[in-house]
Amino acid sequence: MRNGQPLIFGIGGSLSRRSISECALRFTMDAAEKCGAQTEIMVGRDLDLPNYDAHDPARLAAAHVLLRNFRDCDGVIVSASAYHGAISGMLKNALDYVAEISDPGRTFLEGRAVGCVVCAGGEQAGGTCLSGLRTIVHALRGWPTPLGVTVNARDGSFDADGQCVDDTTRTHLELLAEQVVVFARRYAPAQPAREESSC
Repeated sequence: MRNGQPLIFGIGGSLSRRSISECALRFTMDAAEKCGAQTEIMVGRDLDLPNYDAHDPARLAAAHVLLRNFRDCDGVIVSASAYHGAISGMLKNALDYVAEISDPGRTFLEGRAVGCVVCAGGEQAGGTCLSGLRTIVHALRGWPTPLGVTVNARDGSFDADGQCVDDTTRTHLELLAEQVVVFARRYAPAQPAREESSC
């Protein structure tokens, strides 16, 4: 917690420009800021990292910004594109790097609320992927928020400019952001102001 403002880390999207999952993440992060949070975000090519290997220092060095954001944050919002009923390999690989976080008193995503958003081309794929993402969050010792959101990419929830134009989607994403921020504000440990980095 920094001056009463929790830091929320948003991660997701895909390598496709203006993917629905990236639009959903950016909207949700904006909603978190309106709830009083500070935010950091990594999307698309930010997450195009070497396959995780705990024994390869070069690979871990390539992910230093990702790991710093995970260590510093008080809450997380993940927005996943569903591929064949599961999250993308790129996002799963980024989440695998969380295995490197084992700080005193806080392992992996312990003590952090994690809001899960899934964007899919149909309801079945969305539901299956959301269940899988919540399972991953549990395995990483995070707390999935009570609300998880699925966005049907075929429903036109976002326009060509990436703006959310569907009232139900907007309401759900705003509520998810609020749940992450409220949890983070209540349970985040007191921390000093974040130092600027040259990364």
